[in-house]
Amino acid sequence: MGRQNSERLYAEARQYIPGGVNSPVRAFRGVGGEPLFFESGEGAWLTDVDENHYIDYVGAWGPLILGHRHPAIVEALQRQLEKGLGYGASTEAEVRLAEEVCRLLPSIEQLRLVTSGTEATMSAIRLARGFTGRDAVVKFEGCYHGHVDGLLVKAGSGALTLGTPDSPGVPAGYSGLTHVLPYNDIAALEEYFAANGSDTACVIIEPVAGNMNCVPAQAEVLARLRSLCDEYETVLIFDEVMSGFRVALGGAQSIYGVRPDLTTLGKVIGGGLPVGAFGGRRDIMSHIAPEGPVYQAGTLAGNPLAVAAGLATLEVIRAPGFFASLEQRAGAMLSQLRGLAAAASVPFTTSQAGAMFGMFFSEDENIDTLEQVMACNIEHFRAFFHGMLDNGVYLAPSAFEAGFISAAHGEREIDLTLAAAEKAFAAIGV
Repeated sequence: MGRQNSERLYAEARQYIPGGVNSPVRAFRGVGGEPLFFESGEGAWLTDVDENHYIDYVGAWGPLILGHRHPAIVEALQRQLEKGLGYGASTEAEVRLAEEVCRLLPSIEQLRLVTSGTEATMSAIRLARGFTGRDAVVKFEGCYHGHVDGLLVKAGSGALTLGTPDSPGVPAGYSGLTHVLPYNDIAALEEYFAANGSDTACVIIEPVAGNMNCVPAQAEVLARLRSLCDEYETVLIFDEVMSGFRVALGGAQSIYGVRPDLTTLGKVIGGGLPVGAFGGRRDIMSHIAPEGPVYQAGTLAGNPLAVAAGLATLEVIRAPGFFASLEQRAGAMLSQLRGLAAAASVPFTTSQAGAMFGMFFSEDENIDTLEQVMACNIEHFRAFFHGMLDNGVYLAPSAFEAGFISAAHGEREIDLTLAAAEKAFAAIGV
């Protein structure tokens, strides 16, 4: 499997782009080797610039729940391209997308579109502070909410991959207002609120953490968090940029039955194009400009292409049984992966939330905390990653990223994935 063209492009990229990549996790620093450069995608498959083909479990980091180049999305984009790329003004499609999101997620009474998940979380926190008149923010270890200065503390994703969970360039005054609690720890929650609840503007959490690999929250933790936020009049923010319309049609909040005050979204609602959104209770959203004093704006917010792709995606995934089928397919694959690992005597476990999944080289049966994630065998993951890559399966190049299955992953793709995994596990178990 030759990769000469990827190697050439990476050498060129390093001359003009820091580290040769436009997002750190793409650099393969967490797995070793050099990054691939891709040329095209179709269904569940990616093709690199050397014409190697890979079954894709990254899915552009989550949004491609329908796979690459789904006909409904391509058609929607073509229709919009005939009308224009953007206007810097309002369109009816923006209204329709907001209306559909509010219908599918009842906790969202009003919605503001932005251009990225980072922008969504940044804006939601500013809004929560403006609404409450408080400054303190709570986040959780291993949860990544974008590269917002005040939230880049014990974050997941690329920060863990690079070994720098706290980034230089973030003033202490910013991070000093952020309190970090362990994920899935009720006692820590209760202790924090007893001491600081009255001064806390908001708590932001990934109900399904996807940036320390896939670690779902415990139901009792989210329920207790909701009750504490009610007691202390603190805004509860669910970061569903990754899990929204990925783990269920109503997001993770519909699975847990916990209603947040604000929700941040992205990825799926843009069908693969740059998009983000934040929304929630009407009384909180009324504080956003121009209706209220909390300022937020964006030149490309509600871009017609992203909105068209998002609307087309939501229409397809509304089909009865869509998410049940994806969940069953992912669950069956993960079960067989565990069996293959056991046969090779490789300690290995998995996690799942709908069409999201995690793979951990660990003897722990359940992974619930960042501490457990960090204790996993990273060398085994690196070997597994390259074994899968050499056999035509593309996983996220980091042990701290969730995997994603799409509607385009059929029986053939699953069988080929399992065949590759059998070889990769066998090589580790030697």
